[in-house]
Amino acid sequence: MWLEGEIKTPPFSVQARIEAGTLLRRLQRGDNIGMPHSRSMPAIGKRCHELRVRDKNQNWRIVYRIDSDAIVIVEVFAKKTGTTPKNVIDKCKARLKAYDEIE
Repeated sequence: MWLEGEIKTPPFSVQARIEAGTLLRRLQRGDNIGMPHSRSMPAIGKRCHELRVRDKNQNWRIVYRIDSDAIVIVEVFAKKTGTTPKNVIDKCKARLKAYDEIE
């Protein structure tokens, strides 16, 4: 189910794509991933986290939520500051609210 817009692959390098894929596969298997690869995002909601993927000249974040039956990918963005921008947090909250209303 697409919650908004179209899905585009971020411009990851091959190495970053492999790292992101490996981390997402581990999450699907039920592995508990902590720092430095993942951190909790309580500002977005319960069970929400961000994967931290370092690319050549860019730091990427993949915001996700762990549900009982799925890993819900909420947003992918290039992180340019030390904190997650408020507009990203707001967008993630809105998407999860829409997703929860559909279920």
